[in-house]
Amino acid sequence: QVQLVESGGGSVQAGGSLRLSCAKSGYIYDNYCMAWFRQAPGKEREGVAYISARGALMYTDSVKGRFTISQDDGKNTLYLQMNSLKSEDTAMYYCAAGFYWGRCNNYWGQGTQVTVSS
Repeated sequence: QVQLVESGGGSVQAGGSLRLSCAKSGYIYDNYCMAWFRQAPGKEREGVAYISARGALMYTDSVKGRFTISQDDGKNTLYLQMNSLKSEDTAMYYCAAGFYWGRCNNYWGQGTQVTVSS
C-alpha cells in the first residue's frame, strides 16, 4: 500500500519561500515518477513539477526559476522548494506518484495548503 503524506504548507507573504515535503511509504515499482500538483479554488488541478526515477526534471512554465523539485538519496521523501512566491501560487498542493512520465498520478497525498498574501 503506497502512502504519501505532505507537510510544510502555510501562509507566507509574496516574495517569501516555503519548502514542502512528502513522505513516501510502500513500494511502487522501480521506474516510477513523482510530482507536485496544485489546485486553486475554482480551477483545475495542474501539474507543477515532476521528477523521474533517473532524476529528469520538468516544470510548468509559471514556476520555472522559482520552484525546485528534489528527493532525498533514499527516494523516500520528495521536496518542493518554492521561492519568490506570488499570490497566484496560492493553492492546495498535492504530492503524487505514478507509472508514466508527465502524468505521475496513480497515487495521491491528502494535500497541504499554501497561501501567499500580497
